[in-house]
Order: sequence, then C-alpha cells, then structure tokens
Amino acid sequence: MKKTLMASAVGAVIAFGAQSAMAAAPADWNSVAATDVTLFYPGVSPVEWITKGTEHGGARALKKGETCAGCHSEEAGDMGAKMASGKKLEPSPIAGKAPFINAKVQAANDGENLYLRFTWKQPTASGAAPMDADNPVKIAYMLEGGSKVELAEAGGCWGSCHGDARTMPGAADTKTKYVKDGSLANGVYYDLNQWRSGENKAFDGYVATERVMEGGQALVDAQGQLDGDTWSVVFTRKFAGGEGDVTLAPGNLYNFGFAIHDDNATGRYHHVSLGYTLGIDAQGDITAAKQ
Repeated sequence: MKKTLMASAVGAVIAFGAQSAMAAAPADWNSVAATDVTLFYPGVSPVEWITKGTEHGGARALKKGETCAGCHSEEAGDMGAKMASGKKLEPSPIAGKAPFINAKVQAANDGENLYLRFTWKQPTASGAAPMDADNPVKIAYMLEGGSKVELAEAGGCWGSCHGDARTMPGAADTKTKYVKDGSLANGVYYDLNQWRSGENKAFDGYVATERVMEGGQALVDAQGQLDGDTWSVVFTRKFAGGEGDVTLAPGNLYNFGFAIHDDNATGRYHHVSLGYTLGIDAQGDITAAKQ
C-alpha cells in the first residue's frame, strides 16, 4: 500500500503545487546523508524534573555544560522502555505502547529553502482508544536560534516541556507548552513546524509564552507518504519568514529537536528526540548542505 498525503501551510498565499514549482526538494534523497535518531517515550519527565538534581543525576552534568544527547543517546531506547512500561516516570502506562521509534533524518538546502526528510517504520498499534481520532500520526520539529531558551542547547525541545502543561498529571487542559521568560521580541522562543496526517496540513507556529500553531510566514509545506510500513515526511521552509520564524543562514548552527505522535497520540504521549544541532552549510549533528 502506498499512500501520499500533502499539506500546505495554513495561511499561505500559494498552493502546494505552486510552492513545489518554486522550491523542489532533492530529487534523490539517497544521495543525502542520513542521521539515525532514536525517539523515546518520555513519560512524565518535564524540564523541572530534568533540572532537579535530587531526582535526576544528570542535572549536575547539565550545569557543567554537558548535553542530554551526550549522556543518553546510546540508551534512549532503554529509557523509553522503562517509562512506557510504567517502571519509571509514568503513572498511567498504556499497554502495548511502543517504547521508542528509530528514525532517519536527512537535511539539505538550495540557498533559499531548508528541506528536512524524516523516515521511520510504523510501530505496532497499542490498541488503546485514540486520543486524536483525526490524526493517526503527527510529526513536529522545533528550531531555536540563539541559545536564549533555557535548556535548548543542552536538551533540544525540553525547554518547552513543563510539569503544568496539558496532559501532565493534574495540569489544566488549557495550558500549552511554553518557554520560561518566553518573548518573541527578545528571541526567547522555539520555531515550531508540524505535519498532521489525517488533516493533510502543515502548521507554522512557535512556542514562547504559549504554543501557537499558526501565523508563521516561512511558507512551510510538508508531504507525507506511507509506503508499506514505512513513513517518510518531507518539510520545506524558507530560510526567512516573519514573527516566530527563526531566520536561517549558511554557516550557522541551530538547536533542533523533533517528536512523533504515533498511535493517534496527543500531548505528552509522544516519542521525542534528545537535543541536536542542525547546521546550514555547517557541520552539525545534522547537516543541511547546499545541493
């Protein structure tokens, strides 16, 4: 079975076909280097837990400038297994929840646009009632450009994951992801791009004092395809946009992390990567070289 899903950015002034004509992703992704990333089920491990030394031994290493990936990249799958099973940091385990997802990330640019391709095998469904009945799969990535968000450099997206955000134990449903001291004006935010399978849409937003899913002007498009048991999703976005869009430039590194909402999941019940660097014509953990 081969299913193709395409999405155009909410609010974009041109259709996907026109954008594709203007900005074409690499014709042969096989020629683009791939980085293997393990996304794991995080359970209840918000930034407050990460930075609390009495509960998380790595808090001391973070204060010394070490990164989450530097300590945990080789054991991400094992961490996910502990949390998905309820042995650690998960008060409400979901029977059959996949503990981790192994994904490949590829990146390229053409001098004006960034292209990101994510591929992974579809895990076995848990059989639990769908949380998001409209979207079997969602994938999102976040970029941070100035190391102004606390923990963005060391922990990727974790700077927006707080214990009082929705779907956390005892949290209000109205509280979304947010950044401590978040400010668009001062550059304290994450640029957020998301693709939703069932809605056939790509969203261009940001996370500052709250999560906003629309309004970006980087002309974000996404195309997703399920081929047998393997997903591939390709994002296209302009280097520059507007409010909430991190401006990209050759020679620079950006803090990067991504998440997959598998099995009709929502909120914290996703699989997440640790924090990495994305380089635009610069050597990073993931490098987007000009094609």
